[in-house]
Amino acid sequence: MPKPLEELKKIRLEKLNKLREKGIDPFPASWEKLDKRIKTAACSELPVGSEGVVAGRIMSWRGHGKIIFADLRDDSGQIQLCFKRDDLPEADFELLKLFDLGDFIGVHGELFNTKAGELTVLVKDFRLLTKSLRPLPSQWYGLEDKEIRYRQRYVDLILNPEVKNVFLARTKILSELRRILDKNDFIEVETPILQPLYGGAAAKPFTTHHNALDIDLYLRISNELYLKRLIVGGFEKVYEVSKDFRNEGIDRQHNPEFTQIEFYWAYADYGQLMEFTEKMLAEVIKTVTGGTKITYQEQELDFSPPLPRLKFYDLVKKETAIDLEEANTEKKLLSEIKRQKLRVDLDGVAGYGALVDKLYKEYCRPKIIQPTFLIDYPQETMPLAKRKEDEPQKIANFQLLASGFEVIKAYNELNDPIDQGYRWEESEKLAARGLEEFEMVDNDYLRALEYAMPPTAGWGMGIDRLTAIITNQPSVKDIILFPTMRPEK
Repeated sequence: MPKPLEELKKIRLEKLNKLREKGIDPFPASWEKLDKRIKTAACSELPVGSEGVVAGRIMSWRGHGKIIFADLRDDSGQIQLCFKRDDLPEADFELLKLFDLGDFIGVHGELFNTKAGELTVLVKDFRLLTKSLRPLPSQWYGLEDKEIRYRQRYVDLILNPEVKNVFLARTKILSELRRILDKNDFIEVETPILQPLYGGAAAKPFTTHHNALDIDLYLRISNELYLKRLIVGGFEKVYEVSKDFRNEGIDRQHNPEFTQIEFYWAYADYGQLMEFTEKMLAEVIKTVTGGTKITYQEQELDFSPPLPRLKFYDLVKKETAIDLEEANTEKKLLSEIKRQKLRVDLDGVAGYGALVDKLYKEYCRPKIIQPTFLIDYPQETMPLAKRKEDEPQKIANFQLLASGFEVIKAYNELNDPIDQGYRWEESEKLAARGLEEFEMVDNDYLRALEYAMPPTAGWGMGIDRLTAIITNQPSVKDIILFPTMRPEK
């Protein structure tokens, strides 16, 4: 029967004390030979017989009398080590008894191939770099529980190198997005995270308090209103990669703290944004995966431009048999939902826009699998979007959907301060009726619009959802290093 964890930790502490008794620091700041350190992956490019220094974590330990083999891992890969009693001072070889799996060591040695053909470092000198006081789970079953994997991501990364590849892909996705925007003359900016009013989306905020000013502030739910203030101020192309926060539930598509990228482009419209978006995404996905077709949860998704366009009204009619042209008020739509015997959760819903959105999310969005631009929503669904000139009951907008995820939201920006003020006032009236997620009147933003904002189109994309799709992960928790979790008991 395996020894209890506390007993194993006690054994390691005893080894720690023995190392100190021998005058060995189990947590040294460095080792002089590390100046010549090479990564384990680079060892394969060197000829047999080359000498070098490698360092990393001991992942396995196999004793064979006067010979001990170990696997050492760094952030580039893994290499086998060989400790021979005949090639090391006796005291040093005996010291290996005080080493454990999980310890970090530095090794100086010579490369050779074993009889089995495995590249190996014949150790000539070594140094303990960090003593591990907690044993690693002996097998992956020790961390099968996803909750524990998310909570103890450090162990997840140690035991499962595949996890690290997901986060390397995430970094590459962000780097590519920045590169493309920079190449197209967008300027990266920073806007406030702590805001006196939350805005730019309909969502519940997190509230905090600033002691010196004695005021409540909100963690931003979106950067939109501040970025558009910059368009008013004279910037024509701006973007921000940001952490945003929404005080909402947690599921496979949502985390209260999330990353998104937003950009705003003066003198452009949502048609130009669709063309720009499909080309940009194709380029990013091709760079990360090698092609524009990817597999997500056993379904092939094709991001090759041009992506299909689908009208919102047509989708709702197809999936629910409700014609929004006719059911164009809250009362009429409720009647149609009842007539069609559809089940829609009305908790926290008030107003036509919120009702349409709820109907769409429950009956329509999950049906869109292939990457698709869903366009021209009812104007009540997005208070910051400009109406279409030829169809004022609709807005000039799109959302990019893929595998049931909303990945991107974009629209022609409403730059009429009078219309914007009216829309926000209507939103606050709906809040008084019980609408849980609404937008408040921001008088400073209205003042900015009164100075005039040129025709502008804007765009926001969730990095977490895009990364989940590209890396074929079922939940955004799998592509967030430290997702929000309940406290440990």
